[in-house]
Amino acid sequence: MAKSQDDLCDFRIIHQSRIEEAKKKVLAADKVDQLAQLFKVIADPGRIKILKALEHEEMCVCDLAAFLEVSESAVSHQLRMLRQLQLVANRREGPVLYYSLNKKIANQLLDVGLKLLEE
Repeated sequence: MAKSQDDLCDFRIIHQSRIEEAKKKVLAADKVDQLAQLFKVIADPGRIKILKALEHEEMCVCDLAAFLEVSESAVSHQLRMLRQLQLVANRREGPVLYYSLNKKIANQLLDVGLKLLEE
């Protein structure tokens, strides 16, 4: 079904050069999606608590579950999301899986967020 002229929005363009400049600087669609996913993942209070808990030393799923007072399954789900975005890494020692913070990425994100809150 073709759109009629009445279906289109009318809008004014005040500064065409600003629009063109913004279009030149816009992020690629995949980067926009990745950035949105990153913010979506860290927007969860439980995941922020996990990141802060891992700030100084690695922890296993069992200890993180006890810390958060939730099931190991729930913690594993949260850690999977954090690992996919490379905010945490894991290593296996026998049957135990230990998680650590990717300090380069996660600390920068948390520090910027906390500084913004302080302003």
